[in-house]
Amino acid sequence: ERRTFLLMTVVAGVTSVVAGSVARGLNAAAARVDDFRRTLVLPRAATPAAAIPATAELGVPGLAPFVTPNADFYRIDTALQVPSVDASSWTLRITGMVEEEVEITFAELLALPLEEHVTTLTCVSNEVGGDLIGNALWLGYPIRLLLERARPTAGADMVLSTSQDGWTASTPLEALTDPDRASILAVGMNGEPLPQQHGFPVRMVVPGLYGYVSATKWVTELKVTTFAEDVAYWSTRGWTERGPIKTGSRIDTPRSGARVDAGRTAVAGMAWAQHTGIQKVEVRVDEGDWVEATLGDGVGADTWRQWSYAWDATSGSHSVEVRATDTTGATQTADEAPPAPDGATGWHRITVGVS
Repeated sequence: ERRTFLLMTVVAGVTSVVAGSVARGLNAAAARVDDFRRTLVLPRAATPAAAIPATAELGVPGLAPFVTPNADFYRIDTALQVPSVDASSWTLRITGMVEEEVEITFAELLALPLEEHVTTLTCVSNEVGGDLIGNALWLGYPIRLLLERARPTAGADMVLSTSQDGWTASTPLEALTDPDRASILAVGMNGEPLPQQHGFPVRMVVPGLYGYVSATKWVTELKVTTFAEDVAYWSTRGWTERGPIKTGSRIDTPRSGARVDAGRTAVAGMAWAQHTGIQKVEVRVDEGDWVEATLGDGVGADTWRQWSYAWDATSGSHSVEVRATDTTGATQTADEAPPAPDGATGWHRITVGVS
C-alpha cells in the first residue's frame, strides 16, 4: 500500500509539472501573438464602408449601441483554449473541387485591396430576446475573389471551412460567390486587428447566415465540396446544414420585471433581418393593437436597427411585445421554437410594473 501511495504521489507530481508546463507554454504563445497584434498596423480599406449616420443611434438609455464594442461582442465557439495563431506563418488553403488549389499568406492577404463592411452576426443559439448578436465594422477581402482564382468545378455546392483547432462549418457556395453579399475573410474589427478571441489573424464573416455555418474563426482552409460529401461539426449533431438567419427583434429597455413611473416611457430595442433588411417594427401592450415604432437608420440590409416606442404607461402590471417585418413584407412568426435545430422563433415579451 505504501508503494502504491508513493507511486500515485509521483504520478500526481509529474502530471502537475506537465500541466503547469503546458499552461505556461500556452500563455507564452498567447502573449507573443498579442504582442504581434498590438504592433500590427492594418492597411486602409481600398473600399471603405459607408459612414454610419448619427441617426442610427436613437439615444435611448439602456438601448444597445448600433456598433458593438469588441469587448462586449458575444463569443461562442468550441475552443477550450483560444488558439494562439502566429500570423507570420499562417496560411489559408483553398482545396477540393477546384481547378487550381490556392494558398495565401497573411502578408499577401493584407496586400490585397481590402473592403470595409458593417455586418451584424447572430448565433443560432440565441434565445428570443437574447444577446448572442452583435454588429461591427469589419475589414477584409471578398472570399469570392479568392474562389475565382481557384475556379470551383461543376457540381460543387458547399465550402467546408476549417479552423486552426479543427472546427468546421458548411457554407453554401452561392453565399460565398454572390457579388451582392459581403462575404469576407476579415482581418479587422472596429478599426483594429481581430482580437484573439474573435479569430485573429483571420476569420470568416458572411451576412445572413448563422455563425455555425459561416463564421469560422482562426480559419486555415476552405474546401470546395458538396453537402452530400462533407458534413460540418454542428450538422453532425442535429443542426440544419444551411442556417439562414431568421428575422428577429427584442426589447432592451425596460427590462422584464422592471418598475417604471406612470406616464411617457421609452420602450426600445433592436431588430434584425440580415441580408434582407428591416422594413418596420411594431409594439403592442397587453395584447392590444400593434403600433409602429420609430426606427433608427441603418447602413444596409446586413445590419440590425434600433427602434423606439413612446408608451403612455398607466398604473398596474402590463405585458409588452415586439415583432419585426423585413423588406419582403414577411413578419416574424409568433410560433415559439427553441434554438435547435435552426434558430429560435417567437415574439419577445416582457412584463412591466407601472406605479
